[in-house]
Amino acid sequence: MKKCILFFGILLCYFPLYATHIKGGELSYKLISFNSANNTIEYQITLTLFMDCNSIPEVRDPSAVITVFDKKTYNIFRNLTAQSFDEYTTRFDPNSNRCIGNPPSDVCYLVKEYVTTIEVPVNDEGYILAYQRCCRINNIRNLMAPSNDAGATYMAEIPGNTTYPGAYMNSSPKFQNDDATALCVGSKFNFEFTAEDKDPNDRIVYKLCSGFTGGSANDPSPSPAATPPYSNLSYSSGYSGSMPLGSQVTIDSLTGVISGVAPGQTGQYVITVCAYEYRDDVLISIHRKEIHVGVSDCIPVNATLEPNYPFCDDLNINISNIRINPAGALYTWDFGDGSAPVTSNHPRGIVSHSYTAAGSYTIKMKVEIQGHCQDEITTVANVFPGFEPDFDINGECIVNPFQFTDATDATYGVVNKWSWDFGDETTNADTSGIRNPQWMYSSTGLKQVKLFVESSVGCRDVITKDIEVKNKPDIFLPFRDTLICDIDTLPLSMSGNGTVLWEPGYNILNANTPNPLVWPNQTTMYHVTLTNFGCSNTDSVLVRVTDRVILDAGPDTTICLTDSVTFNPTGNGLYFTWDPPEHVEDIFKKNAIARPPGNTRYRVTATVGKCSASDFLDVTTIPYPVPYTGEDSIICYNTPAFINASMVASSFRWSPFSLLKNPNSLSPETQNLKGSTAFILTVSDTLGCPKEVSDTLFITVRDQIFPYAGNDTIGVVGQPMQFSGSGALLYSWSPPEIFNNSFINNPVSILEKDEQIIMRTYTPEGCEAFDTIHVKVFNKADIYVPNAFTPLGNNPVLKPVAPGLATLYYFRVYNRWGQLVFSTNRTNEGWDGKINGVVQDSGTYVWMVSGMDYLGRTHTKKGNAILIR
Repeated sequence: MKKCILFFGILLCYFPLYATHIKGGELSYKLISFNSANNTIEYQITLTLFMDCNSIPEVRDPSAVITVFDKKTYNIFRNLTAQSFDEYTTRFDPNSNRCIGNPPSDVCYLVKEYVTTIEVPVNDEGYILAYQRCCRINNIRNLMAPSNDAGATYMAEIPGNTTYPGAYMNSSPKFQNDDATALCVGSKFNFEFTAEDKDPNDRIVYKLCSGFTGGSANDPSPSPAATPPYSNLSYSSGYSGSMPLGSQVTIDSLTGVISGVAPGQTGQYVITVCAYEYRDDVLISIHRKEIHVGVSDCIPVNATLEPNYPFCDDLNINISNIRINPAGALYTWDFGDGSAPVTSNHPRGIVSHSYTAAGSYTIKMKVEIQGHCQDEITTVANVFPGFEPDFDINGECIVNPFQFTDATDATYGVVNKWSWDFGDETTNADTSGIRNPQWMYSSTGLKQVKLFVESSVGCRDVITKDIEVKNKPDIFLPFRDTLICDIDTLPLSMSGNGTVLWEPGYNILNANTPNPLVWPNQTTMYHVTLTNFGCSNTDSVLVRVTDRVILDAGPDTTICLTDSVTFNPTGNGLYFTWDPPEHVEDIFKKNAIARPPGNTRYRVTATVGKCSASDFLDVTTIPYPVPYTGEDSIICYNTPAFINASMVASSFRWSPFSLLKNPNSLSPETQNLKGSTAFILTVSDTLGCPKEVSDTLFITVRDQIFPYAGNDTIGVVGQPMQFSGSGALLYSWSPPEIFNNSFINNPVSILEKDEQIIMRTYTPEGCEAFDTIHVKVFNKADIYVPNAFTPLGNNPVLKPVAPGLATLYYFRVYNRWGQLVFSTNRTNEGWDGKINGVVQDSGTYVWMVSGMDYLGRTHTKKGNAILIR
């Protein structure tokens, strides 16, 4: 229970220390002395508590209150306070058992012992010692949830004279405390749970028993303990005090060894063992110890096989260990037929073997991990091929019993065991152990019948069949309504199990068969009755009679050439034939589909038995209208296109309408286009083909050209200059005579004077644009730096001008204190009068510059420049 207190506006919370940590316990006593003068006896009382190793120190009680009750009246004799005597941990060492793969690493108990003494007067009935504590750990598998709500009571019995004369001169049995063991899911185990009794005349009998509840979340450490007797724990389904690990686990009553197959689910399980203490075959006390054991997903070395195996298909067998063993396990198989043993290192030891003759063979299997451990087991292989289970079913209707007949074929031995499950969901008694039983169902529907059979040579198998229990037998008719001509003879048909009768007896032959012949002259309803196993069912067929075939092929029609037409004749005909057959998908279909290549007359013939009639219809085909927009074209950005379309039609329309200057013309001019556009011409006609047809003209618009010949620049007389242009695919530089190649984007020129250069860039379609640059030519390579600059004026950046310079080593600017304020090795960069974005004051600054010209000569200069604001 969480409690909170509002203290000076601050919410303070605290939690009572009843944490879920209890994992078992034992309350025992030892005889110290007997005082004959006052007829009292002194005992040492020891409480051993097992707790979760992760328990916080605050829940490890420094003392424990043990209540002593008079065994006859249950009155409290005294409350004892036992002080903490010892505290230690015991845990499973993963290295202690190398026969377990992936051993658990969290099996751990915190063991705390409390010790006190008591002197009690000898009485006839004796005493009961009890200690109670809450709470257990959470999610205990074999207890009803929530398991942490179930506290624990640990008790001991001191016998009196009535039980056995002098029985009070006794020390209780004391269980061993080495409880940290590893139990692996679904595997065999042995768990020693023995107790030591120091009285030589006593005999111990061990039983699995129920633990007790005690304590609660509201009162975790009752003082005094509740009055006996105590309530048993509530176990979850499949478990109990005598079966705490399920039905496959037992305890040896003489040794206290718990063994069997561990549960199939991981988790914590409560186990309580009762040590029945006998003296001269008289039960003097029942001593208890409770512990929680963990079942982990570890893998022990286990040789596990069924007691016997049937191999009854052929002489070839496949067999394997039931459980996976740890990595490195080696299996050795001896098949008992004199053949050499076979080994396998598969995790389950899967092997195959072929026997040469039928028979029963003893198979021995050994599994070992070299140098560590091994286990072995034997089984019997019944190898008798030719065992095929089967059974027959005779029955259909719910009003009579079904007869089941075993039809199993056994080459060896004889079938001598049968186990039937008739699949009757209304009862649990629908079984039989005889060979050929009967069963009457009480409900209709699908039933799953299962037969398990076994032979005298150990072959066994199961076969399942589905049956349907019906109210009446099924009648299957291929048709229930038909038409014949009055000159026809009609075969009727039905299918089903049982005897058949057709009525009325009017113009009918073979009325007691599934397939009679009828020739009525007027419309007649024939009824059929099917009887099977005492059940009957009736169905009917209407035979309509006509003296002629009525047929109308339908009206003439007009379609677009290459389209299809679906015929829709009317009348009472049953079968149809269309002619001519060419271009008709199915000439025998009433609503046939045709795709005539031109104007065509079709004839349809309808029949009813031996009667027939024919009719005609004409299909006229009109060609589709034809649009033609011309060839796709390419134009320059923001220019118009000229379209020259044609058609074989009576009307047309353009789309998109808004991008045409004269959209009512077949030869329109477009608006100036800035993007590629699809123009669609849709035409229609009034000649009988009402469908519109479209053609598309795609006009590609070249991207807008952005010519760039570079910035105005400088050069040196006689030195080469590299130009670089961009904009389109093709180039033309002017004047051409000053370039090594005036038709590329990056020509080289050697200038003798200042030049105005024009670059034309264009596409193969003739789209073009121009850019102009001015080149100032100096007589020699040099570096020039302005003597002043104004960051907010027309000369905002201080940078060098370097005609003829191939490489700029550096350009640096210093303030009056010698601090470097700017540095670059790029010719187009300069100082803007700021340091790290901070505006600098007006004044004089020193610059230094160095670079190399195209002839490999170094040029270095320095000077002053004034920053003016």
